[in-house]
Amino acid sequence: MLGRDAGDIIARAFVVPGHDLSHQNVTFAERDNVIVGMVSGYTAEEHRRSSLRPLKQAAGRHHLRMNVVLILCAPALRIIDSVADGDYYLQAIAVDKELRGEGIGSFLIDSLEERARASGSTRLALDVSVKNESARRLYERRGMTVESQWPKRLPIPGLRFYRMTKTF
Repeated sequence: MLGRDAGDIIARAFVVPGHDLSHQNVTFAERDNVIVGMVSGYTAEEHRRSSLRPLKQAAGRHHLRMNVVLILCAPALRIIDSVADGDYYLQAIAVDKELRGEGIGSFLIDSLEERARASGSTRLALDVSVKNESARRLYERRGMTVESQWPKRLPIPGLRFYRMTKTF
């Protein structure tokens, strides 16, 4: 969506509060002073209050490209807008590929669940690609179950997600 400068754009927006990609929503895992993983998430209410303005400002001249992609991908992006009240949405999780299977992902999910409970949320929700079987197995081991599938009506080749949830 942001092109080859995406990393720099997201880094500039990261320090600004009030949007889904803000530092407020992220927890990092470190090993020997090196970041080896991250998780981000927020409540449904926080998502509704968030703004794309910080990302668009950080994008500068790339904001036009971002607007076009947002318009073209609007149907796919609606899945995030469907997070139910009371849910805490796990937006993203990443672990250094060489360190997967060492408990870092579980540690990050534990920290997110703590934030979710502290926020008053009653469930954890996430969307995972049907093709990402290893992630789905991790989430199932963590007590999550498939609640629904998206898209429901129009099959889009290569684009199918499961909404997984866990009640606290």
